Amino acid sequence: MPKQDIIVCAVDGSEAAKTAVRWAANAAVKRGVPLRLVSSYSMPQFLYAEGMVPPQELYDDLEAETMEKIDEARAVAEGFAPGVEVSHQIEEGSPIDMLLDLSEQCTMIVMGSRGLGGLSGMVMGSVSAAVVSHGACPVVVVREDNDVTEETKYGPIVVGVDGSGVSQRAIEHAFREADARGAELVAVHTWMDMQVQASLAGLAAAQQEWKVVEEEQNALLGHRLAGWSEKFPDVKVTRVVTRDRPVRALCDAAEGAQLLVVGSHGRGGFRGMLLGSTSRALLQAAPCPLMVVRPVEGDVK
Repeated sequence: MPKQDIIVCAVDGSEAAKTAVRWAANAAVKRGVPLRLVSSYSMPQFLYAEGMVPPQELYDDLEAETMEKIDEARAVAEGFAPGVEVSHQIEEGSPIDMLLDLSEQCTMIVMGSRGLGGLSGMVMGSVSAAVVSHGACPVVVVREDNDVTEETKYGPIVVGVDGSGVSQRAIEHAFREADARGAELVAVHTWMDMQVQASLAGLAAAQQEWKVVEEEQNALLGHRLAGWSEKFPDVKVTRVVTRDRPVRALCDAAEGAQLLVVGSHGRGGFRGMLLGSTSRALLQAAPCPLMVVRPVEGDVK
């Protein structure tokens, strides 16, 4: 099935999922695309014991209960973002399979950080790990404390840049989000190779060396952003080159932001963005929703 320009948001009735719905509805309106609310249900395994066949009434009840969650989420979306175009999809079975299938068809998947029922454990559990690690489109994880406010509704888009192929894809998505939202783009690059000596003389030399490195890295960062700046000339870009740990630098830059965008892996300060300590820390500590962009065939590692 061909890709559709649509945002998919996972729904499970939890408060975290409602926060994700608000963010996704706001994103859909700003991008001018439809929002699809999706959920799944599954029959308890013990009902299949000894060849039992669950009655159809039980399936009907589970589907009706899931539909109530969809209806509640629809009210949240329409109340927060009037005019948003909303559809829904309910499936029986694994939420992982459903979301991975949908990732082949949609622009973006939005998930709450944790939930109930079929979509539980959204950050550290199997559902989020599978969707963030294997989804074919960018995946946005929204924690319950990442709620959209009047401040963050108009905040910047922040992107982590390291020069790899997947980092370039993250830059592309960040520019598209900033352009659709009329937002500033803040591009952050960290440099951790400086060795500061203990003596005052050594510190002074290191500071001077850092100034040279900072100028070089600013020039490189500008080069990496240049093509996208030409394609999106209305997007104001602020470059940040800092001598800091990636998690702290990105979290500091993302205070009050609408979205933080990172590639799923990279070089230097952003190595191992998916499975390493940096990604785990950002999923739990980012002060705004986090978009993870995976590499595609041909990306430079």
